[in-house]
Amino acid sequence: MSRAQLTSTDQQNSGGPVSPFVAGKNKIINGDFGIWQRGTSFTITSGGGTYTADRWRADQDGSGYTKIISQQAFTAGNPITGYEPTYFTRINQSVAGSGQTFNIIGQFVEDVRVFAGQTVTFSFWAKAASATTIGWGYGQEFGTGGSSAYFDDEPYNISLTTSWQRFSFTRTVQSVSGKTIGAGSHLDMYIRLPLSATYTVDTWGWQMEAGSAVTPFTTASGTVQGELALCQRYLPVTSSGDDIFGYSYSTTATYANFKFPVQARVAPTGITTTAASNYYVYNGSLSGAAATAVSFNNAGLTNGSIVVNTTAGSPTLTVGQGAKVASVLILWTGCEL
Repeated sequence: MSRAQLTSTDQQNSGGPVSPFVAGKNKIINGDFGIWQRGTSFTITSGGGTYTADRWRADQDGSGYTKIISQQAFTAGNPITGYEPTYFTRINQSVAGSGQTFNIIGQFVEDVRVFAGQTVTFSFWAKAASATTIGWGYGQEFGTGGSSAYFDDEPYNISLTTSWQRFSFTRTVQSVSGKTIGAGSHLDMYIRLPLSATYTVDTWGWQMEAGSAVTPFTTASGTVQGELALCQRYLPVTSSGDDIFGYSYSTTATYANFKFPVQARVAPTGITTTAASNYYVYNGSLSGAAATAVSFNNAGLTNGSIVVNTTAGSPTLTVGQGAKVASVLILWTGCEL
């Protein structure tokens, strides 16, 4: 296992040839933080995994802290060399709390076989509101019923300043020879944030690529639509304003069936929605009214259904008759690693 290689962008780029901007080079999805299907600001006050920007997860323990992870907009002509990004992520722990033994943000890269036994380079950009020391680590988790996890989590200290810098690490990822690989296996890539302290850390441009040289940042897909599709494998979304047809199975309840934009990694197990009053049910005569409740029914890899409840007679529903549901945003949950 090679030691950490923490250098500036100029130093890295002068050390070897620069590869072309190719789709598939970067195994980090949404590395430019361009996709935020769940929302744009997340307040975290207790432990456990919290997904924020698509594919990005925060994990921490301790108590009494307040951490906000939010979308921030770059101004035009930003200092990111060779790229003009739109958004970055800000992690602000405004209340220090106590008892934190870990405090990380990162991404699970599907399938522990990715880059197994190969030399890879991890890179990202970061800055802070004031001089701040963070760390870095990566791991292999072998999934349900799989071999024990491995983590390379030595205290590689990264000194952030108030200016954007690019940092990189070169590693030889462990071989998976002789390992048992179960469902949901993945690589971890993460940064370690200060413990039980106040800080503001900004980050952008995460990349994991083959080889020992850091190259110009590209997204995993190379296109905006492609990146959204990659994200929706782990978080299918039914877009706001879609009109979906189903049928009434009682005088107060309607099934509505949705086609996912892409095939999900696994079948969703639940939904996240806004208030039920944002959903309208229309009967065959196009008489409609706001729903009183919306709940998950079932789902497969390519579609799912919800149950929409209404007050009896508003509208008048006939069992077995078709009905239309005008919806707002639905997040189909349970597909993340």
